Amino acid sequence: MLTQLGSYRFDDPDGEVGIETHLLGTADGQVLQVPLTYRGAPQPSGDASLITTMTHTVLGDRWVYDGCSDPVYATALATAILTGGREADLFLSTEAGLVAQHVTTRVRGSGTPGAHVPELRTLVVTHDGPVTRMRGNITLNLLRVPSAVAGTATLTETWPAQQTPLLLATVDL
Repeated sequence: MLTQLGSYRFDDPDGEVGIETHLLGTADGQVLQVPLTYRGAPQPSGDASLITTMTHTVLGDRWVYDGCSDPVYATALATAILTGGREADLFLSTEAGLVAQHVTTRVRGSGTPGAHVPELRTLVVTHDGPVTRMRGNITLNLLRVPSAVAGTATLTETWPAQQTPLLLATVDL
């Protein structure tokens, strides 16, 4: 049985793709990281990474993909790591307008604001045990099972039950 521990979102600069990563707990206490992207139309060449389709009550039909195979996710992840970025703010749409929501899962990149982020259009995705590698102009290493923090060019996370940062991803330049 899996338990939702938290989640975090990144914004797509073009506003077309939803980017959300779920943190799930297993019965034996392990943490799993599951990045997803939500698109309003099928992702070109994305059939192998399609998880499901669904209908959003406001946005309509959505195609849900393993985020690691989506160049929009890879670019958002690289941007957060290399520029010292963080999770996106969350808002609830109400009749009165947007209302800010409390964010509990915090992610932080180790980089420097304004750092160069290479464009990632084509990805070669491989799986090596609990690490998924996304290779393009750079290599992103996503830890499906977050671990203790080590290395440079990293993305780390905390949430209320996990105050010591865990390593989520790294970049090999």
